[in-house]
Amino acid sequence: MQSRFGSDRRLTVRMGLTLFLLGLLYVAFVAALIVLLKSWVLVVVIAAGVLIAQYWFSDRIALFAMHGRVVEREEFPELHAVVDRLCAIADMPKPVVAVSNMDMPNAFATGRNPDNAVVCVTTGLLRRLEPAELEGVLAHELSHVAHKDVAVITVASFLGVLAGLVVRFAFYSEVFGGRGRKDQNTLALFAMVMGVSAAVYAISFLLIRALSRYRELAADRAAALLTGRPSALASALTKVTGTIARIPSEDLRTAQAFNAFYFTPALGSDPGIARLFSTHPSLEQRLEQLGRISAELGEAATPGKAG
Repeated sequence: MQSRFGSDRRLTVRMGLTLFLLGLLYVAFVAALIVLLKSWVLVVVIAAGVLIAQYWFSDRIALFAMHGRVVEREEFPELHAVVDRLCAIADMPKPVVAVSNMDMPNAFATGRNPDNAVVCVTTGLLRRLEPAELEGVLAHELSHVAHKDVAVITVASFLGVLAGLVVRFAFYSEVFGGRGRKDQNTLALFAMVMGVSAAVYAISFLLIRALSRYRELAADRAAALLTGRPSALASALTKVTGTIARIPSEDLRTAQAFNAFYFTPALGSDPGIARLFSTHPSLEQRLEQLGRISAELGEAATPGKAG
């Protein structure tokens, strides 16, 4: 079913290109491991297992990691009402609604398709945002679901997870030295696997960052056009980013692993070089785009108007 968020051709092209390049990288990675480890069965089983887990259970994994839980309408009636209204305007299936008991104000969407999606907000977000701001954030997350880019990011991140598992496996497997005995050949094999895994992780990291930054701008644009209130979304962005910057970095460590899925990244008070590799464009870029959309819509833009 086509939602009223509409298609974003540039986003679709970028997602297709990213998946194509990651697919080539994936094939090369698996081939290299088969050659190095001389056990195609082991490599294929590990690779297939991780991919299936990432694709089918990404929503459960994310909710568990971020202490989120599914909530019914009776428990959070206002939250459900906003999601209901936005889904009706966008003409899309309603996702599962969840809440994470975290003070960090944020939200994320996950799931393999619009019929199997979850939108989760933190209690810190619910406490801090006005109704119009919350609507803008939820519209942003719903656009990720409608455009299916959340599924692409989920699959894309699989390569990095696989590379990390291979490195960890290398330390414990009998493939490398058997029973603790290591000779020069074993060490050379270990170094080659580490090198290939590191290269795969680095390339997939850069590809995902490039796609992730654009998809955030696309989601901001789609949300602003759907609600007709780019200024409310801009206000939410400013408020959430400013609040997260005041939270100690040690309190954000768990959240940082899921930055690619969040409304705004958990960078802490001193992002430093982390901002260069952020999954999101800068706050200034996002606000600048929303300012342009606000000017295009004009002061007479009405809430709920789809672009």
